[in-house]
Amino acid sequence: LNQWVFGMEPQAAAEAPRFATLSFPRSFEPHGFEPDRLVAEGRIGSSTLEDLRARGHDPQGWDKWDWRMGCVCAVIRDTQTGLLDGAADPRRPSGAIGW
Repeated sequence: LNQWVFGMEPQAAAEAPRFATLSFPRSFEPHGFEPDRLVAEGRIGSSTLEDLRARGHDPQGWDKWDWRMGCVCAVIRDTQTGLLDGAADPRRPSGAIGW
């Protein structure tokens, strides 16, 4: 989304701060959920969390670069040049290589 909507390079998009809602039932039994709960990496400012609280959310701050936010690795092919651009998420052990 960050790459296609906001024009970010793949690595910048993979490194962007993340948030997630816990208001929806989880995939695994017992499908728990936490209404209005939102979790955000520590790189998202406290003023943003306060604004979300004022809008009715229950934000919880997590550590910077928290591994629980998932991991994304990507390879993008430029359709004009055929060049590949790779990205690796620093939240977990990963890397991007090419040949």
